[in-house]
Amino acid sequence: MPSITKAVFPVAGLGTRFLPATKASPKEMLPIVDKPLIQYAVEEALAAGITELIFVTGRSKRAIEDHFDKAYELESELKARGKHQLLESLRNMLPSNVSCVYIRQSEALGLGHAVLCARQVVGNEPFAVLLADDLIHANPPVLKQMADLYDHHHNSVIAVQQVSREETRQYGIVKTRPWDSGLHKLDGIVEKPDPAKAPSTLAAIGRYILTPRIFEHLESVQAGSGGEIQLTDGIASLLSREQVLAYEFKGKRYDCGSKLGYLEATVEFALQHPELKDGFRQYLSKLKISV
Repeated sequence: MPSITKAVFPVAGLGTRFLPATKASPKEMLPIVDKPLIQYAVEEALAAGITELIFVTGRSKRAIEDHFDKAYELESELKARGKHQLLESLRNMLPSNVSCVYIRQSEALGLGHAVLCARQVVGNEPFAVLLADDLIHANPPVLKQMADLYDHHHNSVIAVQQVSREETRQYGIVKTRPWDSGLHKLDGIVEKPDPAKAPSTLAAIGRYILTPRIFEHLESVQAGSGGEIQLTDGIASLLSREQVLAYEFKGKRYDCGSKLGYLEATVEFALQHPELKDGFRQYLSKLKISV
Protein backbone atom coordinates (compact mmCIF):
# COMPACT_ATOMS: atom_id res chain seq x y z
CA MET A 1 0.00 0.00 0.00
CA PRO A 2 1.40 3.45 -0.92
CA SER A 3 2.14 6.05 1.73
CA ILE A 4 0.24 9.31 1.88
CA THR A 5 1.81 11.96 -0.39
CA LYS A 6 -1.23 14.02 -1.44
CA ALA A 7 -3.34 16.37 0.67
CA VAL A 8 -6.56 18.16 -0.22
CA PHE A 9 -7.31 21.56 1.32
CA PRO A 10 -10.97 22.57 0.82
CA VAL A 11 -10.73 26.38 0.90
CA ALA A 12 -13.78 27.46 -1.13
CA GLY A 13 -16.02 28.35 1.85
CA LEU A 14 -17.45 31.84 2.19
CA GLY A 15 -16.29 32.48 5.77
CA THR A 16 -19.53 34.25 6.66
CA ARG A 17 -18.87 34.12 10.41
CA PHE A 18 -15.96 36.53 9.93
CA LEU A 19 -17.64 39.09 7.68
CA PRO A 20 -16.76 41.79 6.81
CA ALA A 21 -13.12 40.69 7.24
CA THR A 22 -13.65 37.82 4.79
CA LYS A 23 -15.61 39.74 2.15
CA ALA A 24 -12.56 40.04 -0.14
CA SER A 25 -10.03 37.82 1.64
CA PRO A 26 -10.31 34.09 2.40
CA LYS A 27 -10.88 33.07 6.02
CA GLU A 28 -7.93 30.69 5.56
CA MET A 29 -5.69 33.76 5.21
CA LEU A 30 -6.66 35.13 8.63
CA PRO A 31 -3.40 35.34 10.60
CA ILE A 32 -2.62 33.67 13.89
CA VAL A 33 0.14 36.05 15.06
CA ASP A 34 2.28 36.17 11.88
CA LYS A 35 1.15 33.20 9.79
CA PRO A 36 -2.19 32.60 8.07
CA LEU A 37 -4.28 29.59 9.03
CA ILE A 38 -3.64 27.89 5.70
CA GLN A 39 0.12 27.98 6.27
CA TYR A 40 -0.21 26.17 9.60
CA ALA A 41 -2.24 23.48 7.84
CA VAL A 42 0.30 23.17 5.04
CA GLU A 43 3.19 22.91 7.50
CA GLU A 44 1.33 20.11 9.28
CA ALA A 45 0.91 18.29 5.97
CA LEU A 46 4.58 18.69 5.07
CA ALA A 47 5.59 17.26 8.46
CA ALA A 48 3.57 14.14 7.56
CA GLY A 49 5.47 13.61 4.30
CA ILE A 50 3.00 15.27 1.93
CA THR A 51 4.57 16.43 -1.35
CA GLU A 52 1.50 17.40 -3.41
CA LEU A 53 -0.82 20.11 -2.09
CA ILE A 54 -4.25 20.27 -3.73
CA PHE A 55 -6.26 23.41 -2.98
CA VAL A 56 -9.96 23.36 -3.86
CA THR A 57 -10.74 27.04 -4.19
CA GLY A 58 -13.61 29.38 -5.03
CA ARG A 59 -14.19 33.06 -5.74
CA SER A 60 -11.99 35.58 -3.92
CA LYS A 61 -9.42 32.92 -3.06
CA ARG A 62 -6.55 34.19 -5.22
CA ALA A 63 -4.72 35.33 -2.07
CA ILE A 64 -4.02 31.69 -1.18
CA GLU A 65 -2.42 31.06 -4.55
CA ASP A 66 -0.37 34.25 -4.23
CA HIS A 67 0.74 33.33 -0.70
CA PHE A 68 2.46 30.13 -1.84
CA ASP A 69 3.80 31.64 -5.07
CA LYS A 70 7.19 33.28 -5.51
CA ALA A 71 7.12 37.04 -4.83
CA TYR A 72 10.03 38.44 -6.86
CA GLU A 73 9.55 42.13 -5.99
CA LEU A 74 9.15 41.45 -2.27
CA GLU A 75 12.19 39.16 -2.20
CA SER A 76 14.29 41.75 -4.04
CA GLU A 77 13.22 44.43 -1.56
CA LEU A 78 14.05 42.26 1.45
CA LYS A 79 17.44 41.41 -0.05
CA ALA A 80 18.22 45.08 -0.70
CA ARG A 81 17.34 45.93 2.90
CA GLY A 82 19.51 43.15 4.28
CA LYS A 83 16.60 41.29 5.87
CA HIS A 84 18.12 37.92 5.08
CA GLN A 85 16.40 35.88 7.79
CA LEU A 86 12.96 37.04 6.69
CA LEU A 87 13.93 36.46 3.06
CA GLU A 88 14.92 32.87 3.80
CA SER A 89 11.68 32.22 5.65
CA LEU A 90 9.74 33.23 2.53
CA ARG A 91 11.94 31.24 0.17
CA ASN A 92 11.72 28.12 2.33
CA MET A 93 7.96 28.22 2.85
CA LEU A 94 7.63 25.20 0.55
CA PRO A 95 10.44 22.69 -0.07
CA SER A 96 11.58 22.33 -3.69
CA ASN A 97 10.06 18.84 -3.97
CA VAL A 98 6.56 20.06 -3.09
CA SER A 99 4.03 21.03 -5.77
CA CYS A 100 0.75 22.95 -5.58
CA VAL A 101 -2.39 22.32 -7.62
CA TYR A 102 -5.40 24.65 -7.59
CA ILE A 103 -8.88 23.42 -8.53
CA ARG A 104 -11.95 25.68 -8.73
CA GLN A 105 -15.12 24.52 -6.99
CA SER A 106 -17.66 26.43 -9.06
CA GLU A 107 -20.51 26.06 -6.56
CA ALA A 108 -20.46 25.79 -2.76
CA LEU A 109 -22.06 22.33 -2.64
CA GLY A 110 -20.47 21.07 0.56
CA LEU A 111 -17.30 19.49 1.89
CA GLY A 112 -18.00 16.16 0.19
CA HIS A 113 -18.32 17.91 -3.17
CA ALA A 114 -15.10 19.85 -2.56
CA VAL A 115 -13.23 16.58 -1.93
CA LEU A 116 -14.83 15.06 -5.03
CA CYS A 117 -13.51 17.98 -7.10
CA ALA A 118 -9.97 16.73 -6.37
CA ARG A 119 -10.60 13.24 -7.77
CA GLN A 120 -8.70 13.62 -11.05
CA VAL A 121 -5.59 14.94 -9.30
CA VAL A 122 -5.67 12.45 -6.42
CA GLY A 123 -6.19 9.49 -8.73
CA ASN A 124 -6.15 5.99 -7.27
CA GLU A 125 -4.14 6.85 -4.17
CA PRO A 126 -4.91 7.33 -0.48
CA PHE A 127 -4.90 10.99 0.48
CA ALA A 128 -5.34 13.42 3.35
CA VAL A 129 -7.93 16.16 3.85
CA LEU A 130 -7.17 19.12 6.09
CA LEU A 131 -9.53 21.91 7.10
CA ALA A 132 -7.44 24.98 7.86
CA ASP A 133 -9.86 26.51 10.35
CA ASP A 134 -9.24 23.56 12.66
CA LEU A 135 -5.86 24.65 14.02
CA ILE A 136 -4.22 21.95 16.14
CA HIS A 137 -1.14 22.31 18.30
CA ALA A 138 0.42 18.86 18.66
CA ASN A 139 3.80 17.15 18.78
CA PRO A 140 4.08 15.21 16.57
CA PRO A 141 1.59 17.02 14.34
CA VAL A 142 -1.82 15.34 14.12
CA LEU A 143 -1.58 14.40 10.45
CA LYS A 144 1.75 12.70 11.15
CA GLN A 145 0.08 10.71 13.95
CA MET A 146 -2.66 9.69 11.52
CA ALA A 147 -0.28 8.88 8.66
CA ASP A 148 1.62 6.52 10.96
CA LEU A 149 -1.68 4.79 11.80
CA TYR A 150 -2.53 4.50 8.12
CA ASP A 151 0.88 3.02 7.33
CA HIS A 152 0.27 0.38 10.01
CA HIS A 153 -3.41 -0.47 9.44
CA HIS A 154 -4.03 0.61 5.79
CA ASN A 155 -7.52 1.87 6.67
CA SER A 156 -9.14 5.27 6.30
CA VAL A 157 -8.65 7.30 9.50
CA ILE A 158 -10.70 10.25 10.75
CA ALA A 159 -9.67 12.46 13.65
CA VAL A 160 -12.21 12.76 16.46
CA GLN A 161 -12.51 14.46 19.84
CA GLN A 162 -15.01 14.58 22.66
CA VAL A 163 -17.48 17.49 22.64
CA SER A 164 -20.38 18.38 24.90
CA ARG A 165 -23.72 16.75 23.99
CA GLU A 166 -25.18 20.17 23.14
CA GLU A 167 -22.36 20.71 20.63
CA THR A 168 -23.16 17.53 18.69
CA ARG A 169 -25.51 19.53 16.46
CA GLN A 170 -22.42 21.31 15.04
CA TYR A 171 -20.38 18.26 13.97
CA GLY A 172 -20.33 14.91 12.26
CA ILE A 173 -20.81 12.50 15.18
CA VAL A 174 -19.49 8.95 15.12
CA LYS A 175 -20.74 5.65 16.46
CA THR A 176 -17.79 3.44 17.35
CA ARG A 177 -16.45 0.38 19.11
CA PRO A 178 -13.26 0.80 21.19
CA TRP A 179 -10.33 -1.02 19.63
CA ASP A 180 -6.99 0.26 20.92
CA SER A 181 -5.69 3.17 22.98
CA GLY A 182 -7.39 6.23 21.46
CA LEU A 183 -8.42 4.22 18.42
CA HIS A 184 -11.96 3.10 17.56
CA LYS A 185 -13.60 1.06 14.80
CA LEU A 186 -16.27 3.13 13.09
CA ASP A 187 -19.80 1.71 12.97
CA GLY A 188 -21.54 4.86 11.71
CA ILE A 189 -21.35 8.62 11.33
CA VAL A 190 -24.14 11.19 11.11
CA GLU A 191 -23.97 14.89 10.22
CA LYS A 192 -25.07 17.42 12.87
CA PRO A 193 -27.55 15.25 14.80
CA ASP A 194 -29.97 16.54 17.39
CA PRO A 195 -28.24 16.12 20.78
CA ALA A 196 -30.98 13.74 21.95
CA LYS A 197 -30.34 11.48 18.96
CA ALA A 198 -26.55 11.72 18.71
CA PRO A 199 -24.94 8.25 18.82
CA SER A 200 -22.05 9.55 20.98
CA THR A 201 -20.21 12.75 21.83
CA LEU A 202 -17.22 11.89 19.64
CA ALA A 203 -17.04 14.50 16.88
CA ALA A 204 -15.16 14.33 13.60
CA ILE A 205 -12.89 17.33 13.17
CA GLY A 206 -10.98 18.60 10.16
CA ARG A 207 -8.40 15.87 9.59
CA TYR A 208 -9.01 12.80 7.43
CA ILE A 209 -6.98 10.15 5.67
CA LEU A 210 -9.13 8.45 3.05
CA THR A 211 -8.74 5.65 0.54
CA PRO A 212 -9.61 6.51 -3.09
CA ARG A 213 -12.76 4.38 -2.86
CA ILE A 214 -14.38 7.35 -1.08
CA PHE A 215 -14.85 9.05 -4.47
CA GLU A 216 -17.34 6.51 -5.83
CA HIS A 217 -19.34 6.85 -2.62
CA LEU A 218 -19.32 10.67 -2.79
CA GLU A 219 -20.58 10.43 -6.35
CA SER A 220 -23.57 8.36 -5.30
CA VAL A 221 -24.68 10.07 -2.06
CA GLN A 222 -27.62 12.46 -2.12
CA ALA A 223 -27.45 16.02 -0.83
CA GLY A 224 -27.87 15.87 2.93
CA SER A 225 -27.76 18.38 5.80
CA GLY A 226 -28.05 21.95 4.49
CA GLY A 227 -28.68 20.73 0.93
CA GLU A 228 -24.98 19.91 0.55
CA ILE A 229 -23.00 16.80 -0.35
CA GLN A 230 -21.59 15.85 3.03
CA LEU A 231 -18.26 14.11 3.47
CA THR A 232 -19.75 12.35 6.50
CA ASP A 233 -22.41 10.75 4.25
CA GLY A 234 -19.69 9.51 1.91
CA ILE A 235 -17.80 8.00 4.85
CA ALA A 236 -21.00 6.37 6.15
CA SER A 237 -21.47 4.77 2.73
CA LEU A 238 -17.81 3.72 2.58
CA LEU A 239 -18.34 1.67 5.76
CA SER A 240 -20.31 -0.85 3.70
CA ARG A 241 -17.13 -1.65 1.75
CA GLU A 242 -14.23 -1.23 4.15
CA GLN A 243 -13.23 -0.57 7.73
CA VAL A 244 -12.73 3.03 8.85
CA LEU A 245 -10.92 4.03 12.04
CA ALA A 246 -11.69 6.95 14.35
CA TYR A 247 -8.66 8.36 16.18
CA GLU A 248 -8.72 10.49 19.33
CA PHE A 249 -5.61 12.48 18.51
CA LYS A 250 -3.04 13.85 20.94
CA GLY A 251 -3.04 17.64 20.78
CA LYS A 252 -5.07 20.79 21.39
CA ARG A 253 -7.54 21.95 18.78
CA TYR A 254 -8.68 25.53 18.26
CA ASP A 255 -11.91 26.07 16.33
CA CYS A 256 -10.76 29.04 14.27
CA GLY A 257 -13.99 28.91 12.30
CA SER A 258 -15.51 30.67 15.33
CA LYS A 259 -14.49 34.11 16.56
CA LEU A 260 -13.93 32.89 20.12
CA GLY A 261 -11.76 29.97 19.02
CA TYR A 262 -9.80 32.29 16.75
CA LEU A 263 -9.11 34.69 19.62
CA GLU A 264 -8.09 31.83 21.91
CA ALA A 265 -5.61 30.56 19.32
CA THR A 266 -4.19 34.04 18.76
CA VAL A 267 -3.52 34.56 22.47
CA GLU A 268 -2.08 31.11 23.13
CA PHE A 269 0.13 31.07 20.03
CA ALA A 270 1.39 34.55 20.90
CA LEU A 271 2.35 33.25 24.35
CA GLN A 272 4.47 30.58 22.62
CA HIS A 273 6.00 32.83 19.96
CA PRO A 274 9.80 33.08 20.50
CA GLU A 275 9.94 36.81 19.67
CA LEU A 276 6.75 37.90 21.39
CA LYS A 277 6.02 35.63 24.32
CA ASP A 278 7.86 37.56 27.05
CA GLY A 279 6.59 41.00 26.08
CA PHE A 280 3.07 39.74 25.46
CA ARG A 281 2.97 37.96 28.81
CA GLN A 282 4.06 41.18 30.53
CA TYR A 283 1.35 43.09 28.68
CA LEU A 284 -1.34 40.63 29.71
CA SER A 285 -0.20 40.77 33.33
CA LYS A 286 -0.70 44.55 33.34
CA LEU A 287 -4.25 44.38 32.06
CA LYS A 288 -6.97 44.93 34.61
CA ILE A 289 -9.62 42.61 33.27
CA SER A 290 -13.03 42.43 34.93
CA VAL A 291 -15.17 39.42 34.13
